[in-house]
Amino acid sequence: MSNNQKRAVDSNRRNLLIATSVAGGVGGVATLVPFVSSLEPSERAKAGGAPVEADISGLKPGEKMTVSWRGLPVWIVRRTPEELASLSKVTAELADPDSKETFSYPMPDYAKNEFRTRVEHKDLLVVVGVCTHLGCIPSGPYQAKTLPALGNDPGFLCPCHGSTYDMSGRVFKNKPAPKNLDVPRFMFVSDTKIVIGKDEKGEA
Repeated sequence: MSNNQKRAVDSNRRNLLIATSVAGGVGGVATLVPFVSSLEPSERAKAGGAPVEADISGLKPGEKMTVSWRGLPVWIVRRTPEELASLSKVTAELADPDSKETFSYPMPDYAKNEFRTRVEHKDLLVVVGVCTHLGCIPSGPYQAKTLPALGNDPGFLCPCHGSTYDMSGRVFKNKPAPKNLDVPRFMFVSDTKIVIGKDEKGEA
């Protein structure tokens, strides 16, 4: 093969490589654009973290309702006078009676009391119903003297590994769960409606 023929072959190879690289680059960018767009949160995902309103007008003393916030079950419990009275009786049996340690969310200032809620509505408990041990869903509330695991006190039981919580969602000592149930930010819109995930300081 002559030198001229070699140069022609090399030139053709070079042109082919350039054309292939350009085509590949364009294809790669075309593929990358929708991929990058898919990493942005969808409108549904954004809405998943939005505050949630709950109507509590039909919630009677001793009853619990569950609403979903950020994919988590949030319990709203209207406690009876007897359930409220039990809170001071179990203090010595609790791992963290003053909720000094938090789990996933910081404790709102207005919930830093034995009722772990707004004192003007102390009968209403609002907690994330997820066990702080391995993320199971506890059951309850159970009335006093109805569940051996709780003894003479009312409260909640995680059936997975036996962790128990009082009627403020505070974990009892010597249980697998290391911390109390989370209290999310919440506020009253009216006497019959609350918003979970938002308070006077903004959204959680």
